[in-house]
Amino acid sequence: MWSWAIHGRAKISARVYSYLRFSDPRQSTGSSADRQLLYAQRWAADRGLVLDESLSLRDEGLSAYHQRHIKQGALGAFLLAVDEGRIPEGSVLIVEGLDRLSRAEPLQAQAQLAQIINAGITVVTASDGREYNRAGLKSQPMDLVYSLLVMIRAHEESDTKSKRVKASIRRLCDGWVAGTYRGLIRNGNDPSWLRWDGSAWQLIPERVAAVRYAIELYRQGDGATRAARKMAESGMSLSGRPMAGQQLYRLVKLPALRGAKRISVDGEDYVLEDYYPRLMSDEEFSELESSNAVRHGRRGASDIVGIVTGVGMTYCGYCGTALVAQNLVGRARKDGTLADGHRRLHCVSYSSGLGCAGASCSSVPVETAVLSYCSDQMNLTRLMEPVDDGQVLQKRLQAARRKHGEVERQLTRVTEALLADDQGAAPLAFVRKARELEAELKTLQLEIEQLGREQGAHGTGRTPAAAEQWAKLTAEAGDIYSPVREQLRQLVLDTFSRIVVYMRGLVPDPDGKTIAVLLVSRSGQRVMLEVDRRSGAWVSRTDRGG
Repeated sequence: MWSWAIHGRAKISARVYSYLRFSDPRQSTGSSADRQLLYAQRWAADRGLVLDESLSLRDEGLSAYHQRHIKQGALGAFLLAVDEGRIPEGSVLIVEGLDRLSRAEPLQAQAQLAQIINAGITVVTASDGREYNRAGLKSQPMDLVYSLLVMIRAHEESDTKSKRVKASIRRLCDGWVAGTYRGLIRNGNDPSWLRWDGSAWQLIPERVAAVRYAIELYRQGDGATRAARKMAESGMSLSGRPMAGQQLYRLVKLPALRGAKRISVDGEDYVLEDYYPRLMSDEEFSELESSNAVRHGRRGASDIVGIVTGVGMTYCGYCGTALVAQNLVGRARKDGTLADGHRRLHCVSYSSGLGCAGASCSSVPVETAVLSYCSDQMNLTRLMEPVDDGQVLQKRLQAARRKHGEVERQLTRVTEALLADDQGAAPLAFVRKARELEAELKTLQLEIEQLGREQGAHGTGRTPAAAEQWAKLTAEAGDIYSPVREQLRQLVLDTFSRIVVYMRGLVPDPDGKTIAVLLVSRSGQRVMLEVDRRSGAWVSRTDRGG
């Protein structure tokens, strides 16, 4: 950690600074930190300089090989201060060795050293007492060569270590896939709802409860902000800290929910099945992924949730550009409510001055008509009927099954080749091919199961409970600040692929009393509603033979 004490723009005398870096925080528990600090104190005292202890330059657990100490650590802050002239010329930076400053490629490492020296700052290495500054390097050019050799050695050491670590991780991953290893693999971050007890992963009950609650909020349509508020009100936390805005959307995509760990080593991806204890079955996670695919990530900034806006599917019927919500909250009544005319749908093209016959209309009658239409089970069943009678789904399912059979046969041949190897050491290419085929087989199996569910849904239609859910939520949606509006917006997104609004009627009429709304369902059905501008009452033009 580092803290910065700004000395201001006033000119101050040269000072001595001490920089400590440990790639592993456990190294800081030794005596090297105390030894270097004592060295810096003596060095400054012997020369009549002040050791500036207000600027705490410590980077613990930050790699100099990957440059994290520059990108997010104290040394990066120091270099920025050097660039901005906030470190007085003639100052001294004491480090244990040049490898503490950088383990990057030698040219990059030397450029960072030069940046400090060219600012008039001396670098002192405590391990050998060498001093690097412009005057010294000018009189002793070989010191520059020596510094370069030190940096080359430091980079090679880190590069070799990195390659060994990657090779070790790759061997452990291969062992996991082959079923010969079932231990810990340290790579990346592990889920916050688990802890390693030395031999196995253990669930943290209160964190697991928080994860399940967050997923339930997501499924019922709550946005990140509202979900975070509910989590805080319930005293639940995913990581010991309040849930951040986008944390919910990252959570629902984690394969760790179904027990898998994803690792990438030099561009080679591994999916370690059953590495963690499961919170979900493969089927449940597949369903969650399906809901992710049809859920729009962008949420409205206003506390007033638009039911047909903010989901990226509502468009102007005249020019084809998007319709957005505009809530005139400045005209809210004393109780916080808004008149219907102060909640508007605006054509983006018109608002941008590009011209459009639509301009704007109240969003209330459009929302009322859509909710009313979907609250009737006959209407909803009709919307969900497949246009192609399931033929496209059937063809996709047959193709997936054929592909599954082909991959299964390939995997059998590779497995037989591995078993036939009497040398006891199968070629790595065979092992990797088997792993790739196993992963592809699993993906195809999930696709077949998902297509089967979709085919079943198309075959049976929606149950009456679906319309009952619309009706129940609609009854509570009159309160424009009600959380059920989030759920209704999710239902709209689940049901429709596109909503087209003709704000002045199908044929533009400035004095017209109706709004035309075209609903396109996800199954491909199209319904045109003629909506009263004031009441939201609707008539289906299809029913009238229009």
